[in-house]
Amino acid sequence: SSASTCGSRTCTPVAKNVDPLETMPVSRYAGLTRWGLRLIFAFLMLFLYLPIVFMVAFSFDASQTPSFPIQGPTLHWYDVMINNRQLLSAVGNTISVSLIVAVLATIIGTMAAFVLVRGRLRYPNGIRIAFTMPIMVPGVLIGISLLIFFSRAVHANLSLMTVIAGQLVVTVPFVVLIVASRLQSFDRKLEWAAADLGASPRRTLRHVVLPLIAPAILAGALICITLSIDEFVITWFTVGNQLTLPTYIYTKIKFGVTPEVNAVATVMLVATLLIFGIASVV
Repeated sequence: SSASTCGSRTCTPVAKNVDPLETMPVSRYAGLTRWGLRLIFAFLMLFLYLPIVFMVAFSFDASQTPSFPIQGPTLHWYDVMINNRQLLSAVGNTISVSLIVAVLATIIGTMAAFVLVRGRLRYPNGIRIAFTMPIMVPGVLIGISLLIFFSRAVHANLSLMTVIAGQLVVTVPFVVLIVASRLQSFDRKLEWAAADLGASPRRTLRHVVLPLIAPAILAGALICITLSIDEFVITWFTVGNQLTLPTYIYTKIKFGVTPEVNAVATVMLVATLLIFGIASVV
């Protein structure tokens, strides 16, 4: 039930189910190093999430200019948020655009991933780079080029439709990368088995392929929603006279961001966590 590891002077019995690496000699500073790494990790997590905690806390602050100590709690800013039609319109535009972008980008990106992985293209790596190039191009350049294209080339009025078209440029590549990686690790023998059992290509796609790559498709859709809500630069160049939440916040910065913006952000944060929670359960 045990083995032995012998050094120059001692022989220590070791159980068979113990990883031999656990018995290797370590530095006298190993424990201190581990604690140092834990402290660094804790600091990074605090740095990432502490601003979000402040945002949620300030949304319940009764003061016009949020600061510590919090003069509250109060739901006043949530009431102001509900009665601010311009802000609600911006939020509605943002949600509408993000949902449309997520649906379109997921469909286009999934089809493009099938072409890249199974299309037997002559230069697949070059085409893959071409598909993912918008991720590496600065958003300012994409925004300016889209503005020139819409206003000078096709003479289209800037609106939410141009915002959707512009955001598709940067969201589709993420779906392509995620779905293509899942397709590359996909076991094609499952499709062959389905065909051997009499399934048509359509039934194989519906009952075998799509269920197995569904987590990647869902992940791509959720990333598209997040990117669309967060996108500011391309939206600023292509939105025209209408407002989305990022552009609304930007236009209000010169006058000072009121706590109602914190209230909106808190509501959207809760909604996002609910969506991710439901997606995880599903």
